[in-house]
Amino acid sequence: MRPLADIVRPIKIEDIIGQKHLVGKGCVLYNLVKHKRIFSMILYGPPGVGKTTLAYTLVSELGCDYEVLNAVINSKKDFDMVVDKARNLGGLVLIMDEIHRLNKDKQDLLLPYLENGIITLIGMTTANPYHAINRAIRSRCQLFELKPLAKEEIILALKRASASLDNINIDEEALEYIAGLAGGDLRYAYNLLEIAYYSSDDYNVDLDILKKISNKPNLYIDKNDDGYYDVISALQKSIRGSDVNAALHYLARLIVAEDLEIIFRRLSVIAYEDIGLANPAIGPRLEAAIKAAERTGLPEARIPLAEIVIDMTLSPKSNSAESAIDAAINDVKMGNVGKVPSHITTNSKDYKYPHNYKGGFVKQQYLPSELKGRRYYNPKMTSKYEATLKMRYDKINKAME
Repeated sequence: MRPLADIVRPIKIEDIIGQKHLVGKGCVLYNLVKHKRIFSMILYGPPGVGKTTLAYTLVSELGCDYEVLNAVINSKKDFDMVVDKARNLGGLVLIMDEIHRLNKDKQDLLLPYLENGIITLIGMTTANPYHAINRAIRSRCQLFELKPLAKEEIILALKRASASLDNINIDEEALEYIAGLAGGDLRYAYNLLEIAYYSSDDYNVDLDILKKISNKPNLYIDKNDDGYYDVISALQKSIRGSDVNAALHYLARLIVAEDLEIIFRRLSVIAYEDIGLANPAIGPRLEAAIKAAERTGLPEARIPLAEIVIDMTLSPKSNSAESAIDAAINDVKMGNVGKVPSHITTNSKDYKYPHNYKGGFVKQQYLPSELKGRRYYNPKMTSKYEATLKMRYDKINKAME
């Protein structure tokens, strides 16, 4: 009952597919094996890119004694047993999955043995170790990033794996389809191949059987990991950069992940942070699109969302409001506040009511004396609307001088 991914797991470093920046001839992990030396390390990257395979390959090639633990599942007692074994053997390699979830008690137990080399750690995580892993652990390890496999690498791996499946018949079109769905995740590709093989009548793996099993790509959008935030960031930056095709691509990824909530929230931020006063009508239009998407639900929600994303991407942009409030907040945080002028305090008898004056404007000081003349708002001439605001702004400033 061993899964195909485990059956075909390579045991030599030169047989590993992908990660050539680490295991290619002359690269760092290749040379560690060559020189029969290993150091504590953390392997990080998205699921299915070979972290476990690489860890097992290293200990196999080097003939190391090793133990395997999971930072969440295994108890402190399990960790104590590993430490005792390491002492008795004079050292071993500890392969640890989900190392970003290692609690303080277990960290405190391991740290002295990492320090003296009794335990050599190979940690594995999908999280960004610079943010998610305790600094004390991180400082004792080298960090190596594993990357999603290219489509061509997954096809090569599938061809090799097919040799382990008796009487399989699979063509290039089916291999391309699996690799396309995998999204760089080799384990996912192996699993899909194996399910298709055993669910067919005659071990004939073709496009029809594959589409019956899965027609949805394996997107790595985990709310607890960096890949999720990268897609959200890319959506905002594409809209800000006025690349409508890129914006639609990242919107599509979030739609396929069925995460309408983050789409609504992020588009609301973009409307005011990046478009702002260049097109103030975008806010109400976005609100209408969000309500339409909520009312219709998926898959129809994709249509109003696509319309508003196109509109936002091609809209003129201005971050003048954000820059203005940030400058004002910075003054306040730095203690540049001053006393409120007495004539605009509560119930002041010296206050001049603008509506009683022609044009609704009267010359009087509003900023504290310490900040008199301070300008936070700097209009951007990206639209007729903000150009009109600038004209009035300049007129008011001139009259206040």
